[in-house]
Amino acid sequence: MIGSALLGAAMITALFTLGASANEPNVSHQVVIEKFKFIPATLTVKAGDTVEWINRDIVPHTATEDKRAWDTKNLNKGQAGVITFSSPGEQSYICRFHPNMKGIITVTE
Repeated sequence: MIGSALLGAAMITALFTLGASANEPNVSHQVVIEKFKFIPATLTVKAGDTVEWINRDIVPHTATEDKRAWDTKNLNKGQAGVITFSSPGEQSYICRFHPNMKGIITVTE
């Protein structure tokens, strides 16, 4: 009788653990803009996560998706811009002022 109660409790715990992984909270990631680079230049996030770009350079920058689907707008030194990603896929971006600055966000489900 005690053994079956322990087995039942273990099964319930396992079910709650499986359900918890499906409901993980969204995560916030950071990309630092420094020395005319996005650091890191490539980042993988899950759908629903946010990315915050923080400008540490003395000149303004942006993080702008190649086809302008999203844009942090102008970020002066010390300013940050946040984008939430909802659709899976790879999204390339640049700084509108310095198009040689490039990055990639890969969004997974």
